[in-house]
Amino acid sequence: MKRVLPALACAALIITASGSALAALMPNVKDQPTRFSGSCCVYTGAPALPVTLSMVIAGGGPSHFSALKLVKTLAGDKTSAEVASLTKKFGKKKVGNFLTVFDYVVNNSLYIVQSKNIALPAKPNPNPKDGKALAEALWDAGQTGNGFNVEVMLDRAVSHGIHDQVMTNIDKKYGVAADADYHAVLNQAMHDLAAVYGFKSSDSM
Repeated sequence: MKRVLPALACAALIITASGSALAALMPNVKDQPTRFSGSCCVYTGAPALPVTLSMVIAGGGPSHFSALKLVKTLAGDKTSAEVASLTKKFGKKKVGNFLTVFDYVVNNSLYIVQSKNIALPAKPNPNPKDGKALAEALWDAGQTGNGFNVEVMLDRAVSHGIHDQVMTNIDKKYGVAADADYHAVLNQAMHDLAAVYGFKSSDSM
């Protein structure tokens, strides 16, 4: 029997593809307006959940998810430098908004997933303890055929519909500005991780 994670939901993303496998993801990416990425892009395919589960576990699990813990898993010994870099670029308030909203995104997404009786995989993939592999899976999830897009990454986490519903809930609870901060800081963090680890983008393959 497939299990459904109890309460608390989603955020970032996703899919286990990498390298040439990225090409298989592109047909489901549509050039449609989004809230924070202009005219591009929306992922309209089915969600790929093994990486989503890996991300949640890497952040402490569904009952104790922490965005900061996830960042520590992804960035490893470069966590302090990454947080300092994000704070310098966006300011302490916006980074604080990012962490607060990210925690809410995962909790709210998992709640919606549970309420819709969506079965999550029994095993995460990649290993949630392997920060580099997880960062690469999330980076790959955001590929559009023309580079990385943070909203596409989030669409692939649990589907565009649930991602959009969670954004509406963020706007009601924290405001549109905090929602924008979350997307902007997450986008920068993913680009920083890609630079550190040497990940390629779909427009450079």
